[in-house]
Amino acid sequence: MNNPAPRSSFFEKIRDFSDDYMPGGGILRWLGGLLALYLLICVGVGIYWSMAPEPFDVRERASLYASEENGQLVTGSVTTAALMGVMDTLLEKPGGYLHNDIFPPGLWLDNIPNWEYGALIQSRDLARALREVFSRSQSQSTEDKDLALAEPRFNFQSDSWMLPATESEYKAGLAYTRSYFHRVSDPGVTDGQFYARADNLRYWLTIVDTRLGSLSQRLTASVGQRRINTDLAGDSVASQSTGTPGDMIVKTPWNEIDDVFFEARGASWALIHFLKAAEVDFADVLEKKNATVSLQQIIRELEATQETVWSPMILNGTGFGFLANHSLVMASYISRANAAIIDLRDLLAQG
Repeated sequence: MNNPAPRSSFFEKIRDFSDDYMPGGGILRWLGGLLALYLLICVGVGIYWSMAPEPFDVRERASLYASEENGQLVTGSVTTAALMGVMDTLLEKPGGYLHNDIFPPGLWLDNIPNWEYGALIQSRDLARALREVFSRSQSQSTEDKDLALAEPRFNFQSDSWMLPATESEYKAGLAYTRSYFHRVSDPGVTDGQFYARADNLRYWLTIVDTRLGSLSQRLTASVGQRRINTDLAGDSVASQSTGTPGDMIVKTPWNEIDDVFFEARGASWALIHFLKAAEVDFADVLEKKNATVSLQQIIRELEATQETVWSPMILNGTGFGFLANHSLVMASYISRANAAIIDLRDLLAQG
């Protein structure tokens, strides 16, 4: 007795159908080719989106915004325009804002989203300084109505995809910031002010100082370090919530090293624009304190962080090992800038 022929599998039936109705290739091969093309396009687009935006001229950006608002450049125009320009760049660069993407190729990228986050943190800090000190004459004065609405929107969670989307909140914050810019640059409006005082600049630089100090520590920890606990140093009666070891091993996890590197790179990119804007708006204060060159040196140190990275990946060699350690190089520039900011704050505090 002859054995019955084996039943065709599901995929064999699809293949037979595709061979009958798609001469020269099966539907599975067609779908596979389409998928491969899609992935290839995603890779190419992802590489393009991963390119950091070019810096912009803060004076030109302020002039552009002023012309759009039919206003004029006044004290505070450049600093406010720098904040608007950085946030505009985060939202309008190739690929748009990527930190909250859930589809390829944005889903696969991590360098540029971390770059965005670094720039975003600096923007949040400047927005906070604008709301709390730059736009207020005294600690008891009323805060600016637009900045009071803009600052919390810039602090909205950075990875919300919808309901609401992060982009919508940041665009709303930009709209309120633009409204403040319009009132500041309009000679006929007196309820929008920017006060360029030494104590206001010191307030913002204190925030910048702590941010750069944290980034420097995280970058340096790429190779792992044994550190002495100095949390309570300098105060004999100081205390803390819970006890900590006197000797600690601090090390950034290997899978976060490039994340910290690009976060620091994005933070430095944004900070360069903000410091250049401060050089314009606080020119008289800096000149009186003979501190202009100090600010320019900080900018130069940070500009070195934007040099081209020729390696296809962020290397994590030991400090004096055979391979380079890009995190330590970045930490060097940021530490030098941080030290210069501390010196600048001291200069501004002097009479």
